[in-house]
Amino acid sequence: MMSIFHQVLSFIDAPDPIRFEALALEVFRYQSANVAAYGEYCRALGVRADSIARAEDIPPVSTLAFKYARLAGDEHLAEGKIFLTSGTTIGGSERGAHLVAHPEVYRASALAHLKAMIFRDARKMRILAMHPTAERMPESSLSQMISWCIEEFGDARCECVADRKSIDATAACDFLKAAQRDGAPVCILGTTASLGVLFEHLDRGEARIALAPGSRIMDTGGAKGQVIPLDAEAVCACAMSRLGIAPEFIINEYGMTELCSQLYDATSFNSEDDSPPGQRMKIAPAWMRAAAVDPLSLKSVAAGRIGMLRFFDLANVGSVSMILTEDFGIVNERGDRVRVLGRAGVAEPRGCALAIEEFEAAENQRLR
Repeated sequence: MMSIFHQVLSFIDAPDPIRFEALALEVFRYQSANVAAYGEYCRALGVRADSIARAEDIPPVSTLAFKYARLAGDEHLAEGKIFLTSGTTIGGSERGAHLVAHPEVYRASALAHLKAMIFRDARKMRILAMHPTAERMPESSLSQMISWCIEEFGDARCECVADRKSIDATAACDFLKAAQRDGAPVCILGTTASLGVLFEHLDRGEARIALAPGSRIMDTGGAKGQVIPLDAEAVCACAMSRLGIAPEFIINEYGMTELCSQLYDATSFNSEDDSPPGQRMKIAPAWMRAAAVDPLSLKSVAAGRIGMLRFFDLANVGSVSMILTEDFGIVNERGDRVRVLGRAGVAEPRGCALAIEEFEAAENQRLR
């Protein structure tokens, strides 16, 4: 019989919507039995693994929990990789951590959806990384994804122009100008802040660069450090005017360290959607289900209504799959398209299913 990890890998390789619900329940039963802190939490709620009959009813865990407890089973620790986040810090220098028990599941998830949403034309191309790669920032899940992306979709002419402290905008421009001379399409991978650095550098005297048709940007969000943060419309306008990249090839990613799967803007390049930047829905992979929930009851709101975003990610099989975020948004009826509206105004929503004290107690019990 296949292990639960191999079942998830099989689903990612050949998604079958009919199988999702049953596999989600199998994953939940595995996690409640093998992830000590999550099991303790479920018991504190009075939830038995065999009492849950719908994936919708699986107890969610806030992203904040990854700061307070190790949410992974002990049996695969030697094979796992720890990624740290700055998104779930609460004072001081403490950071949330996601122990990914089987990195190959994360890799399969990341690459399969990247292929569908960013590289669906199946071409290898020059890639410019404006965020550190895994060798430069090994604790970053985004860095790891960028490295995998370069390995899978990059040609022999790829370059990283960032380290954990700075971005070499001059080197980035030199790379892009060489691609322009060669008529070679480029994929730029970077945060919104790093793209802002590039655009500002171009504005300070560089001539406009006209990249070859098919060039694209994966904007991973994150405007920290910018005096005037760029919104989606501004990123699109700057990329068009300074680099000649068509709007449908400027694709924003939504992801977080606590999830092994990502969502990407739906554009006319990767779907039938042709919404303008800032109004785009994001597409989830087939092994993820999204919901918008009431922040007090944590019950799903009607499709099209605003709620706090919750995701069930099969690729999180080694930790906890049902994750409650701090973001608000709108989700369609199928749970595969999301419009992200922004971060909640409070760090810990009232009524949140995660009781921090219970996770701390479970972790302390495990360490005794």
